[in-house]
Amino acid sequence: MDEDSRVAALDDVPTDSTYLFRVRNRETDEEKEAILVRVVDGEGDQQKPTERTGEGDSGEDDPEVGEIACWLNYCQHFTHIKLDKGSGAPMRDGEVICANHGAYFETGSGRCTYGPCEGAYLQPVEIDVADGGVYLTDEDYAFVGVGPGEADDLDLSSKSNYEF
Repeated sequence: MDEDSRVAALDDVPTDSTYLFRVRNRETDEEKEAILVRVVDGEGDQQKPTERTGEGDSGEDDPEVGEIACWLNYCQHFTHIKLDKGSGAPMRDGEVICANHGAYFETGSGRCTYGPCEGAYLQPVEIDVADGGVYLTDEDYAFVGVGPGEADDLDLSSKSNYEF
């Protein structure tokens, strides 16, 4: 694997939260945030991570329990709201939670199981796990760096989305 596409060491991906990093869209040059998450079942159980190669975005390619999944870091209710605001997204029973809207997203499929965007899916980012590392393999994105991007004036997470 190309070291320039290495996002993280596998051991750096937390078991109870998310790992935040930045990507650049190769077509638009827009920088976005993405999250790595360990796939757990509905009870919060997980197994040892396994190496995998994911291609396509059908349900057959969804990572299984114990593997790593990657999603763009944006809730599907209001897509400017970030799931991980820089210190890890909250999780419960194997699902990532949007702290703003209370939406729950399955770690493996990205499907919203509860909340205002129920039935919507997080946007996947393709990764591979190999040689103890997690690598960005999505042809649409280039790895930029670890951690959050610059402060975003559109992230209205601490105030209402309505203007009076």
